[in-house]
Amino acid sequence: MGRPTDLLPVGDELLSIQNEVREHFGWRLHSDQSSATSLLEAVEATEIDDWSRPRRAATVAGLIRRMVLRPTEVAVLGAAVEADEVMRALERPTLLVAADGSAGVLSTLPDSTAERAWSRLACVVSDADGGEGTTEAIKRGIPIFLHAHGDNVADWNSLLELATVTATPSPLVLTHQTPDTIPGMHNPGGFTDGDRAACVVRSMGVPIEAITMLGTRTDIVGRWSGATDPEIKMQKLQWMDRVLRTLGVDY
Repeated sequence: MGRPTDLLPVGDELLSIQNEVREHFGWRLHSDQSSATSLLEAVEATEIDDWSRPRRAATVAGLIRRMVLRPTEVAVLGAAVEADEVMRALERPTLLVAADGSAGVLSTLPDSTAERAWSRLACVVSDADGGEGTTEAIKRGIPIFLHAHGDNVADWNSLLELATVTATPSPLVLTHQTPDTIPGMHNPGGFTDGDRAACVVRSMGVPIEAITMLGTRTDIVGRWSGATDPEIKMQKLQWMDRVLRTLGVDY
């Protein structure tokens, strides 16, 4: 039995998909493992209190209280999210979870609405290539679910460097995509930031019927996507679809 703050996948198939993704793209498990352990070591080598292992668990507990114990709707912002979708979500008692750079859409809202939207942003799920949207979230001290995969070591290093020099560093929760149990890290399932965000929300106990996916598209590369090869990105979006269908989350 895991602790209440252990973010476990809601189904074993989510972990099987990660293995299939590695095989499809020819990625090595060792690379994912190395990035994960290096990220854990880098975070725990700092003297930032909110980044200690007990405080990271407390961050998860706080988010569960905010999203589950006080039942509310949760809107996951995807890479193709538009301002009008967010505006409509804000008309209801909805909390926001941003897939990496999609947090940038909040800064496109009218000033008074933007501040209300940022206050509703519960966390950002990031593999550290989200650009200005993620940077703004870090400057505001929004909790970050920081993910390690095989080729993003330079990206997560840069994100940590930025966070350490902010007045109030964002609380961190660390995620990985290996079949290993890594104390201090979580693997709730997922592949892209968008579907991993849905996995995170479900693993915290938010019911499927309370989750809305905004700007989640498989036919285009969204405005808020990180820099990527368009052809590879379109393949990744098909895997995102597989994960979301496995979760049973509509989009």
